[in-house]
Amino acid sequence: MLRRRRPTDLDACTAVLAEVHAHSGYPHHWPDDPARWLTPDGLTAAWVALSAGRIVGHGALCGREVSRLYVAPGARGAGHGGRLLGAVEDAAAARGLRPVLEVKATDAAAIALYERRGWVRHGTERQDWGAEERVTVHRYERAGGTGH
Repeated sequence: MLRRRRPTDLDACTAVLAEVHAHSGYPHHWPDDPARWLTPDGLTAAWVALSAGRIVGHGALCGREVSRLYVAPGARGAGHGGRLLGAVEDAAAARGLRPVLEVKATDAAAIALYERRGWVRHGTERQDWGAEERVTVHRYERAGGTGH
């Protein structure tokens, strides 16, 4: 099940984010204030995925950018990521926007999801993410339609 994120969901979203960070290193740098990180400037809307009444995933739209999209390690493979991405795609389309996103080149599972849903890679670059730290990032754009 998906629904819009509520302010009271932030603690649970932060707990799931901590699981994801420990498992797969997302986000790359753990934020000083995870709840604030989940509510960035320019946030258009955010959704949560639930399983058995527990929050297991999160996704957001910031302007036209897909952001803060993650699913708990134990809940992967059940379609939550695709449903969250679909909610973000639909919200962007309703605003007349073609959504974009960036993903680390090493995040093969996320890249596979995006490409299955019709996202097209439009570039790759090395970005500075801290002192002497360069990360390769792919930029994707939704090819058109919602793909679901």
